Formats: sequence, C-alpha cells, structure tokens
Amino acid sequence: MRINGKYTTIRNSESGYTLMELLVVLAILGLLTAIATPFALHYLETAKVKAAKTEVANISACLDLFKYDVGRYPTTEEGLEALRKAPPNVENWNGPYLKKLNGFNDPWGRAYIYRSPGEHGEFDLYSNGAKGLPAGAKPDIASW
Repeated sequence: MRINGKYTTIRNSESGYTLMELLVVLAILGLLTAIATPFALHYLETAKVKAAKTEVANISACLDLFKYDVGRYPTTEEGLEALRKAPPNVENWNGPYLKKLNGFNDPWGRAYIYRSPGEHGEFDLYSNGAKGLPAGAKPDIASW
C-alpha cells in the first residue's frame, strides 16, 4: 500500500492458531487420555475391591456382636437384616448392630451373600465382585 509516496505493509494484529497446531494439540490430548484412562479405571476397580473387603470385615464384626448377645448367628432365612431389625422370637437382641441405609449391597450394587451355617465356618459372607462368579467358584471377597 502506498501512503505519502512510500510503500508500507499493513500487518494484521490478529493472529491465531493454525489448523495444524490445533490438530497436534488434540492428538497429544488424545494420546494422554489413552494412556491415563486404563490406569484410572484400574485404580477405581481396586478401590471397589478394597471397599468390599472392608465392608465384609465390618459386617462380620457385627455378626459376631449379634452372636455375643443372642447366642447364635442369624440364620440364612433371617439374613443380614437381623443386624438392623430384631428377628421375631429372639431374646437379648441389643441392636441395631449395623446402620446401613442402602441395604447390604457391595460396591457393584449386588447383594452380599450370607449363609449360616456356612460351608467355610459358622457363617459365609461374600460378594461375587464386579463380574459375578459362576456357581462353585471361590470369591475374592469373602469372610473366610
């Protein structure tokens, strides 16, 4: 452009990112996500397993308190609900032994399985875990 007899260039003061720069940034973000996601999912899964093991230990301790007061563990028919509400015709019940609001579900939303008498002790308390277990398989999260 010519101003007062001199040629000058006008510079555009608005500069931005090119499409190539944006694609490189998106590729880097995608790569970081692909690397980090499996680690995060593994961490969440192990946290659920640890939480379930802790809950099984806590419920087992509550079952021991029930036995101390009543003289026996709740039957399979009475179930874990006997820790929250007194079963009919049970003397010396001094509960509730456990104040759990969401029922007796593991971190994956499945009910804990309770049997008394158990195959592995006076009672069996276990979770089928994230994927569930076929019949007869040994659970990873159990009271024995």
